[in-house]
Amino acid sequence: MLALLCPGQGAQTPGMLSAWLELPGLRDRLENYAAVTELDLLALGTTADAETIRDTRVAQPLLVAASLLSLHALSLDGPVPAADVTAGHSVGELAASAVAGVLTDDQALVLVRERGRAMAEAAAARPTGMTAVVGGRPEEVDEAIARHGLTAANVNGGGQVVAAGTTEQLQALADEPPARARVIPLQVAGAFHTEHMAPAVEHVRGAAAKIAPADPAVPLLSNADGAVVASGADALARLVTQVANPVRWDLCCEQLLALGVTGVVELCPGGVLTGLARRTLPGVETVALKSPDDLPAARELMTRHGGTR
Repeated sequence: MLALLCPGQGAQTPGMLSAWLELPGLRDRLENYAAVTELDLLALGTTADAETIRDTRVAQPLLVAASLLSLHALSLDGPVPAADVTAGHSVGELAASAVAGVLTDDQALVLVRERGRAMAEAAAARPTGMTAVVGGRPEEVDEAIARHGLTAANVNGGGQVVAAGTTEQLQALADEPPARARVIPLQVAGAFHTEHMAPAVEHVRGAAAKIAPADPAVPLLSNADGAVVASGADALARLVTQVANPVRWDLCCEQLLALGVTGVVELCPGGVLTGLARRTLPGVETVALKSPDDLPAARELMTRHGGTR
């Protein structure tokens, strides 16, 4: 059983789309995506520096465009088996919604354009950020996050929780981390998936109201609780509320195992979710699409594991 996973914010790296644009038709496709997002995605994906693509207004559309671009690249040499289930981490959930057929590429890109703008504006209201807490006893990690007034914004499984809040709160956590845990500041520009993003929700809801979603053609997992989303309307509503609510990637991984997933392909820029999968999805074979060089391995995995639904 095959899962296609879509990475979230922080996975972007400078130049990550350069090699992809050498493939037939992908430059034209990215130019179309650029027109929809009203961003120069070609420059952002090839020559922009790390600080430029860290900007939430840029990072979120760029990541969704990258995942969609690599999805289309998979079928350039002929049809590949469809995914049996899909999920995306945070903003990656919009790309996964396109994989599932809930949104078209353009709909996903319009929504992520507005999401990125709204979340950047909310983040600008007060200096906030996110820090990964890796290791430690779960109860001690939870206690430390709560004690410093932070929110467990991403519960990723595999001993990784992402705390989010003000820069002062995050510094206090760094100064007094949980025992046997590493505290790693993340390259994101705000406390996403927390109450700090509440002002962005209504803007995203307004953008979503202009979209007519389809029911999922491929089972789509929700970041809210790992559930298989029942309808396009439910999927779209969840995308809106997820902006200010924690990502439960641990529950998505539990659902992938419960469904019987045996193979995972992580779309571009792959690596983060397959890294987590090695700790949370034992025995599941993975391929991360980091460059076009990974396409043959991904197609081969999809052929062996796909089409079992």
